[in-house]
Amino acid sequence: MSGPARRLVVLRHAKSAWPDGVPDHDRPLGTRGLRDAPAAGRALDPPDLALCSTAVRARRTWELAAAEWAAAPPVRFDRRIYEAPPARLLEVVRETPPEVRTLLLIGHSPGLEGLIEGLAGEAAGDTLERVRAKFPTSAVAVLDWNGADWTALAPGTARLTSVTVPRGERTPRGERTPGGEKAPRGEQP
Repeated sequence: MSGPARRLVVLRHAKSAWPDGVPDHDRPLGTRGLRDAPAAGRALDPPDLALCSTAVRARRTWELAAAEWAAAPPVRFDRRIYEAPPARLLEVVRETPPEVRTLLLIGHSPGLEGLIEGLAGEAAGDTLERVRAKFPTSAVAVLDWNGADWTALAPGTARLTSVTVPRGERTPRGERTPGGEKAPRGEQP
């Protein structure tokens, strides 16, 4: 492929809580998620644009990660990312404006893993095996590719360059998390 280098950074939302009676879309982050989302922000360079699921846990992951940067880049919240299969995620990514060089996609399992596996024509080291084995909450996958614009992104055209799982430091129960929330007393960090 010819054209400028582009980067797709895929971030699975941070660990969520499971409060009784709360619909899946509205589940908040759990204690671990509240400390891991800022760690994800510290591990990433700010993208040119972020595409984020509308689920509460994804939106909060975005807010806490973006708060770690000097200035938050633009974000688009898109309901189609929630519970999306890989093909739908690829459609959403292909709508990215051509001036965007680095795109951050924040979403959910298992669609994200399928997208990564499908796009990765090449992979550095054991990165693809790691995604296949488990892509846990707060995991970050970086895919690089060359293309004139995002509409050309297709299965097998990217190189999976890294997979990391940023983790924040434990917060003692009852103390404030990096996101400012008080860690629940009854929940183990």
